Amino acid sequence: MKLFNILVDIFRHIRSFGKTHGLIIFYKIKTGKTESLNLRNIKYPISLRPGTSDIPTFYQIFYFVGYNFHLDFKPKTIIDAGANIGLAAIYFANKYPEAKIYSIEPELSNFDMLKKNTKDYDNVICLNNALSDVNGQELNIVDVGLRHWGFMTETVENSSDKKVTGSIKTISILEIMERHKIDILDIVKIDIEGFEKELFETNTDWISKSRCIVVELHDRMKKGTSKSVFQEMSKHDFSFDMKSENLIFINNNPNL
Repeated sequence: MKLFNILVDIFRHIRSFGKTHGLIIFYKIKTGKTESLNLRNIKYPISLRPGTSDIPTFYQIFYFVGYNFHLDFKPKTIIDAGANIGLAAIYFANKYPEAKIYSIEPELSNFDMLKKNTKDYDNVICLNNALSDVNGQELNIVDVGLRHWGFMTETVENSSDKKVTGSIKTISILEIMERHKIDILDIVKIDIEGFEKELFETNTDWISKSRCIVVELHDRMKKGTSKSVFQEMSKHDFSFDMKSENLIFINNNPNL
């Protein structure tokens, strides 16, 4: 039975990544040799930390292709909030090579990997901040036991009795738009471990200026997250779909 499961796993890797790439990726991940992975249609090698949440994140994006959804336009500006080690940025940079991607990651070890993985992509801008509804606020980075995959950001008063690993300044979407002279956001990808609750509660003018918003909800980490998102999105004219763990909102405004 164990041999059968291994053969099925190998077949799935070949089906998703191609014969040569699939076999090599399977071998490297199983043996922890993930310093440099090459994929079809991805220009530069990807680096993963063995035995960490980098591995399931890799599969989520490149095996289950959670960000492979259809758009009727070519994105030029992408916000990648909760960039982690840069895998979503790499996916977008290769799928939309003409787009400028603003990747935001608060946790320092993840941010270092983000810079490493995207260093050859001139269209990826890395920001060591936490995305928030307000700009310049000091937040604590909290380890909730999910390792590199699930660091949360919380206000100082809300995190006083938790495992704090550092602190970070917030940046708002409106600040990014103003700083980089952006009028329209083509894709806003949000995976920020529960802080999407605050992001969708105040200073939400950016929503009407966004063509596509992709959100992963985290009610298990912060209650009321989905309520805040759906309550705010219901005020706007967006179509709704789902892909893997992601909610996909498409703006119905033809003038954007």
